[in-house]
Amino acid sequence: MGIKAVVFDLDGTLVDTAPDFIVTLKALLKEEGRDAPSDRSIRNTVSEGARALVSLGFDMDDSHPEFERLRVRLLDLYTQHLADASHTFPGVQELLDWLVDNDIAWGVATNKPVIYAEPLLKALNLIPPQDCLICPDHVTERKPHPESIYLAAHKFECKPEEIVYVGDHQRDIDCGKNAGSPTIAAAYGYVENRQEAEAWQADYTVDHANEIRVLIESLL
Repeated sequence: MGIKAVVFDLDGTLVDTAPDFIVTLKALLKEEGRDAPSDRSIRNTVSEGARALVSLGFDMDDSHPEFERLRVRLLDLYTQHLADASHTFPGVQELLDWLVDNDIAWGVATNKPVIYAEPLLKALNLIPPQDCLICPDHVTERKPHPESIYLAAHKFECKPEEIVYVGDHQRDIDCGKNAGSPTIAAAYGYVENRQEAEAWQADYTVDHANEIRVLIESLL
């Protein structure tokens, strides 16, 4: 197939940011005198973003008059815990090292704003070699729109179908499919079970980052 690059989603695919989001949401709930949901429920909501975390913690939707204040405060608290306990998933660092050693470009396409994504990656020393970090700030349409992959293809000077996109959410897989890229569903991320990830109908589904290398080798 001639794969030239691999692009990863960030939260739940490349980096396990759930520990810091759990601390952050619990801190906000404590400020507001509210009980916290289980760590597991928070973890399973991280990929949905700050709005979903506020909805989970306060049982409200974004039409509530207090919603925006709580969302802004959540993000303010998150900047104080951005990389306290976040870490790459098992096998990810080895995978990235292998990609670099084999001259395969890699990047990140995320719905996480650059104000949070960039310092997180810097703190973990995960800056893509070709500086391919694509956030909502860099596109006009968020995932699942394929614009992120199109931009990555432009940066890598290749075709979208020469990029493998790896993600732990339905919108990631849809983004890759919409761009014509091969897709890998990361079932090790923030999903309840493998069956949920398989329902996204990615080209491949993996339970560990180590499996991604084998798939990439088969596509070269």
